[in-house]
Amino acid sequence: MKLASYWHDTAAPFAGAAPGPVAGRVDVAVVGGGFTGLSAALALARRGASVAVVEAAHVGAGASGRNGGQCNNGFAQDFAAVEARFGFERAVALYRAFDAAVDTVERLVGEEGIDCAFARTGKLKLAAKPAHAEKLARARDALHRGADPDVAFVPREALAGEIGTERYHGGLVFPKSASLHMGRFVVGLAEAATRAGARIHEGAAVRRLTRIGRTDAHTVETARGTLRADQVLLATGPSRAGPFFRYRRRIVPIGSFIVVTEPLSRARLDALLPTRRMCTTTQNIGHYFRVTPDDRLLFGGRARFALSSATSDAKSGRVLEAGMVETFPALAGTRLDWCWGGIVDMTQDRLPRAGQHEGLYYSMGYSGHGTQMSTHMGQVMAAVMAGDRDANPWSGLDWPAIKGHFGPPWFLPLVGAYYKFQDWRH
Repeated sequence: MKLASYWHDTAAPFAGAAPGPVAGRVDVAVVGGGFTGLSAALALARRGASVAVVEAAHVGAGASGRNGGQCNNGFAQDFAAVEARFGFERAVALYRAFDAAVDTVERLVGEEGIDCAFARTGKLKLAAKPAHAEKLARARDALHRGADPDVAFVPREALAGEIGTERYHGGLVFPKSASLHMGRFVVGLAEAATRAGARIHEGAAVRRLTRIGRTDAHTVETARGTLRADQVLLATGPSRAGPFFRYRRRIVPIGSFIVVTEPLSRARLDALLPTRRMCTTTQNIGHYFRVTPDDRLLFGGRARFALSSATSDAKSGRVLEAGMVETFPALAGTRLDWCWGGIVDMTQDRLPRAGQHEGLYYSMGYSGHGTQMSTHMGQVMAAVMAGDRDANPWSGLDWPAIKGHFGPPWFLPLVGAYYKFQDWRH
């Protein structure tokens, strides 16, 4: 079992990084070479801006290349809870932002000819308990009132047509959701951005951002040199290094871990996941899984409330293997070829945050729904930075610091214990 990202290992590396030092003056500096930053760089360069992307490691090194490979519409939360907080019209608008986000991914894949196996397979949210199935049926009813008439509830007796296990008690199908190869997509975005004229600097961790007067302009000091930018977009997600303390106080980095099996026969996969949907479960500490483009099963989840490291990933892999076999007993003894971990940048309410603060633009906090929303928000923030402030669906949301959180997430074991209790109780 290789302790590395399957997405990185099965995609050609990005070969278009800018050589030489980071220097000069640009219209926009984008901090972070993941989906948000690359999508923004592409959109800004298309608008005629000079753009430099500065990435601490390599393109897709963070969550964009270490995730579960799902491109899903729909909230992480129950629609009724979002409606209770914001009212029906705003809740519908926020929900439809996720629909638009999947559309954005599909559009960019088509426009740029990115070979990443994009397919509208749909998502299946699985009820881990009978009470969860009742809640999913109510969620279907709430969504049918105007947010998403296409979602469909699948009772337990009909689940065999969707999944080859007796583990679950019903499901909710979101047909707009999609699958794709994350490694190929992030490299394809980077190549598209460079074709449009953006410069991408890898190995250029940001050490200091200094605002110039009361303007949006900053000097951006990196490990490879310094440049001046008239605007700066922070697209760093849950970065644990660099001058981003304000944002670290508002995001909890939660570890998520993934294993990928050896190749499986089509007949075997047809028995396990005949519709090839993206699957998630209703537990707080649940699982997600899908079939990869080369006919393997990808199986992930929180596994352990720890951050990724070689030791942590290996331990989490063993936990996930047990969960996979519990879900699909027929996979007992199946070889695991990859295991890795990544970080989910959670906000307290699991909704993204984007806007401008003291001259810096930012978009982050996607809370496990990042593939589509990060790509979409890159395009959105390009429009915002060009003057269209109404383009941002998340504008106006308050974002207070998390009490007692000053960087390292010392409270993760407590969070894990709380979620386990919630899963047991409910």
